[in-house]
Amino acid sequence: MSLTAKLDAINEFDRQPVSADRIQGSGTFVALFAGEHIAGTEFVIGPLFVAHGVTATDLFGGLIVGNLLAVLSWAFFVAPIAVRTRLNLYWQLRKITGPQLLFVYNIVNALMFCFLAGAMISVAATAVGLPFDMTMPGLNDRYPNSVSWVIVVGLVGAVVTGFAVLGFDRITGFSKVAWPWMLAVFVASAVAVLQQLGVSSFGEFWLVANERIWTGVPLAGQSKFTFWHVMFFAWFCNMAMHIGMADLTILRYARHWTHGFLSAFGMYLGHFVAWVASGILCAAALGEIAPGPIAYMGIGVTGAIAVVVAGWTTANPTLYRAGLALQTATPNWKRWKVTVAAGAVTTTAAMFPALMMQLLDFVALYGLILMPMGVVIFADFWLLPRMGLQSHFAELHGLQFSWPAALTWTGTLAVCAFLPMEIFFLGLPGWFLAVGFYVLFCYIQQLRKPGGIVQEVR
Repeated sequence: MSLTAKLDAINEFDRQPVSADRIQGSGTFVALFAGEHIAGTEFVIGPLFVAHGVTATDLFGGLIVGNLLAVLSWAFFVAPIAVRTRLNLYWQLRKITGPQLLFVYNIVNALMFCFLAGAMISVAATAVGLPFDMTMPGLNDRYPNSVSWVIVVGLVGAVVTGFAVLGFDRITGFSKVAWPWMLAVFVASAVAVLQQLGVSSFGEFWLVANERIWTGVPLAGQSKFTFWHVMFFAWFCNMAMHIGMADLTILRYARHWTHGFLSAFGMYLGHFVAWVASGILCAAALGEIAPGPIAYMGIGVTGAIAVVVAGWTTANPTLYRAGLALQTATPNWKRWKVTVAAGAVTTTAAMFPALMMQLLDFVALYGLILMPMGVVIFADFWLLPRMGLQSHFAELHGLQFSWPAALTWTGTLAVCAFLPMEIFFLGLPGWFLAVGFYVLFCYIQQLRKPGGIVQEVR
């Protein structure tokens, strides 16, 4: 069998529910969440909190609360719908929005995931380039700063794309092997530099943490972050995945909806331990932001290798999601072909360091852009039947375009653009706006269409 034929034969249930023989147990999701969220981007986000002058109290308090809210979002928003429908995000949404609106959404969705995966490839490239004495991007760099940077990013992008093409099972297999080792490297790196910062006993850590790591003083040109910034960022940095429902694509393989709670392995090992560890490394490196050099400073070559692996384990499932989005938008193409195309876009985006260095703002923006359509799925599945309205209205009535979903998406973003608050906080009012918009517009649509209002409770 040729390579093309083998790739064509990979079945990722692009257009139908996951079959019973492919359902996965809890171990798969422990590995997947841990592997994706103990990641290369953690080497960026932790230092950025230091750069924005977070205090130690605000950091630890914000991470405890925000990560808990994120876990609950996966468990109660995404997982129950995922295990009932067994459909990926895109085909679940198609039943609600119709194919024309879905096409627009999928292009936006795929681009957002390509850019996010690109940031992770950039992270890995900072470690791969160390042996070549490559000039590392700085905090304010936006464009490629050397030919060697472009070449290294291209090589890393090719490897990541190859793994994403091989599908869900290969991605989870890689994560199962990698995540325990990556966690150990994060912790070991941080412990290795604590003495350099003046910590010689456990009791001295909190004093040094306040005086030399999370001092409450932002770097020049950076805004000041508080408890609320940390809490909302920890909750909403994966807003596209949980409230935005992108992880329907992953959790449709789960045996039971309670597997959504296993996101805690990603949140508290990755978005708590790893962020704290990388912040310590940043302080020891006197403000250095590039992940490769700070990890190498901590425990040498092992740290650099961990940055590479961590970038891959996060970029792989992200690029996998992007490939599925584009495959749904281009149904005549095989998934592996569109994943390769997505990989090319991702690798090109990764060559621009701004994606990595402005990661906090980008993550908040992409989550906000994709969130309203996740709310559409939530409201359509849970709320409409309890109000006597039809779910999957576009599919049932043969509609190509759902104007309630379109107005909910654009209307929510338009209102959020004018709310007088920072982007990190917009997800919460945006969620309630989207729920209100969608329910109201669906009621108007179905009231006017014969047979639209039904008495049905799921």
